[in-house]
Amino acid sequence: MKIKEALEELRKEKKRKFVQTVDLVVNLRNFDVRKEALNTFVEVPHSKEKRIGAFLKKRTKMVDTITEEDFVKYKETKDIKKLANKYDSFIAVAPMMSKIATKFGRVFGLMGKMPSPQAGIITEEDDSSIKEMLEKMGRVIRIRNKEMAIKLAVGKEDMSDDDLAENIDSVIKSLEKKLPRGKENFKEILLKFTMTKPIKIFEGGK
Repeated sequence: MKIKEALEELRKEKKRKFVQTVDLVVNLRNFDVRKEALNTFVEVPHSKEKRIGAFLKKRTKMVDTITEEDFVKYKETKDIKKLANKYDSFIAVAPMMSKIATKFGRVFGLMGKMPSPQAGIITEEDDSSIKEMLEKMGRVIRIRNKEMAIKLAVGKEDMSDDDLAENIDSVIKSLEKKLPRGKENFKEILLKFTMTKPIKIFEGGK
């Protein structure tokens, strides 16, 4: 089924009381997850609203800020996990990264929430740099897999079908480039909303 046709079918499902996330599920084949697991980023053309936290030296009204003085609030692992779960992703100013890694790295790393040079680290702490990074983070999707499937949030159901289709197509093409055997690694690709059953939009060998 084509992407737009799948989106039309998904929109016929029962409406929920919240804005559902649009998920792309890529099941893999001919892939050694122990040696070839992905930990990378792709950027899509249309952003979706994200909850972003920022590790900065000074507070700003532009984004929820965690300064070095705030680190004392996170003494226990459960407190750090709570912080990580509060946001979809984090940005940080480069000079703070070593201290962030020391304090939060063990938990953030496992949860895929550490700011990365590929997405999330700014060199200068000024309004324009922060604004530019926040806009970029809305378009960046992190790809991590430890099993034979990759699940990615590619948008929200309140986005237009055209924008969603462009995001989905962009992610699939980026994945094809990043996987060791390209399209041959795709067993099947499914599309779903948070509370719906998945619809198949691609099957390997067809």
